[in-house]
Amino acid sequence: MPQPKAKIGVIGGSGLYDIEGMTGIKEVEIDTPFGKPSDAITVGKLGGVGIAFLPRHGKGHRILPAEVPSRANIYALKSLGVERIIAVCSAGSFKKEIEPGHLLIPDQLIDRTRNRPSTFFGEGIVAHVGFADPFCPELSEVLYDSATAVGATVHPKGTFVVMEGPAFSTRAESKLYRSWGADLIGMTALPEAKLAREAEICYAIIGCVTDYDSWWEPGKPVTVDMILHTMHHNVDMAKSIIKLAVSRISEERDCPCATALETAIVTAADRIPPEQKKKLELLIGKYVRP
Repeated sequence: MPQPKAKIGVIGGSGLYDIEGMTGIKEVEIDTPFGKPSDAITVGKLGGVGIAFLPRHGKGHRILPAEVPSRANIYALKSLGVERIIAVCSAGSFKKEIEPGHLLIPDQLIDRTRNRPSTFFGEGIVAHVGFADPFCPELSEVLYDSATAVGATVHPKGTFVVMEGPAFSTRAESKLYRSWGADLIGMTALPEAKLAREAEICYAIIGCVTDYDSWWEPGKPVTVDMILHTMHHNVDMAKSIIKLAVSRISEERDCPCATALETAIVTAADRIPPEQKKKLELLIGKYVRP
C-alpha cells in the first residue's frame, strides 16, 4: 500500500500532542537512516489540506529536549513529501511587554545547545547551508497574519535563544540573554531549524510564551506548573492558527528554502562515499547522482 503524502508538517511541542478536526487519518511508522522519529506520524487532511503531524516529545511527553531525534523527525517528514513545517514551541520571555499567554513569530535564533547532532552531513560529505535568516519569511508571515486573524496577541518578530536544558536558566544566564536583546528562550527550536534548512523544507515557529524565565525579580522563578497552566491556553490558540494557516499557504514556494542545498555541497560528487550518497539520496539526489 503506498505511503500517504502531505506537503505541510506540524511539529507539536509541550501540550500539543494532536490536532482535532483532521480527517482521513492514518498513523505512519517510519524508519530512517537516522533512527525512528519521536513517534508515529499522523497523516490526514485538515480543512481539505494534507498535513503530517508529529509530537516532538512523543505521546505522553517522554523525550527530553536534548533527546529529541531531530534528524529522524525531519528526514521522516521529508520522506512524506513535506515542504513546509509549522513548529510549536513553549518559551520564556525576556521582555515585560511580551507577556505569558502572548505568541511570537521569531525571525532570528541564538544557539546555546550542546552535543545535539545538528547536520545530516559529515562522514565524507561536506555542506554549508545559508542560515543568516533561519526561519522562512513567507511561512512566518502566514503564521503572523493567521494569528492576528484568530484574535491572538502576537508579536511579529524576535530573537529566540535555544538553550540545552533540561534545567531552566539561572538568573545570571537569563539577564545575560536579555542584555543581548533576545526576546524568547526555549529548548527545542534547534537543531530542528538547521536540519529543516538542510532538507530544503520551509520552517517557522509559533512561539508560545508561558513565563518570564528568571530575569524578572518580582516574578516567581519558572516552574513546570507555571508553564503548563499557561500552555493550555496557548495550545488552543496555536491549533486555531494552524487550521487557518494551512488554508492560506500557497502551493508554490518562492523562498530560498526550496534550493538551500543548490550551492551548499562542497565535496566533489566523485569523492562522496557511495554509502553516503545512498543514505542521503532523499536530500541530495537532485544535485548528486547516485
